[in-house]
Amino acid sequence: MDGALRTQLGDQLFDALRARRTVEPITSRHPDVTIEDGYHISRRLLARREAAGERVIGKKIGVTSKAVQRMLDVHQPDFGWLTDGMLGEGELAISSQLIQPRAEGEIAFVLKRDLVGPGVTDADVLAATECVMACFEIVDSRIRDWKIRIQDTVADNASSGLFVLGRERVRPEAVDFVTCGMVVEKNGEIVSTGAGAAALGSPVHCVRWLANTLGAFDVPLKAGEIVLSGSLVPLEPVVAGDHMRVRIAGIGSAEVRFS
Repeated sequence: MDGALRTQLGDQLFDALRARRTVEPITSRHPDVTIEDGYHISRRLLARREAAGERVIGKKIGVTSKAVQRMLDVHQPDFGWLTDGMLGEGELAISSQLIQPRAEGEIAFVLKRDLVGPGVTDADVLAATECVMACFEIVDSRIRDWKIRIQDTVADNASSGLFVLGRERVRPEAVDFVTCGMVVEKNGEIVSTGAGAAALGSPVHCVRWLANTLGAFDVPLKAGEIVLSGSLVPLEPVVAGDHMRVRIAGIGSAEVRFS
């Protein structure tokens, strides 16, 4: 795929994001698209967002749990970019901010020093982490009906929409990232449970994977950035009127209402 087409597809996704509409899957229109093409398209989408005034404040890891991989029929992790325009508060308006949203509970890492791959270890991740927090990522797709393959979600900024952070900030050495349990409630009823091990064996492994993968693109994880480490539970579709709450043992909680 040549650079002009990558640029064109990135512009299409940006226009769809701004207009809150979907486009046909890239993989159905361009069957030869590769994952590398997808990341170039994603960078074009990010460049358009930055030109519109948004600022990168972190990165996100997607498709880390088997439950999410099976749900989306995507069987390897990917990554995307977080901007200040994606950071939401306790109430999100679907009609003006989202297209076809789904909520997932995650652990967010806040970094106090850079992580630059390759060669990053779990110990490096923990040493570079200032604190962790409970988080809801509201994933969203500009691809029609979520009919995505890995190339589609990579191109579409890892199907990221918005995210909401909890208030508690916990030092990483106080958390057992493998066994920490997660409970997700929707409108007061438990809809899913999970544990840290659901995300590539540990959310720390996910951040390590991201740092080393980004290293191949000469992109660091920077001090002060937020890293969303991937869902521990299945994605939950949401509509206006829904209230979601996630609790993570040893870390805290986060909640979001949709209007």
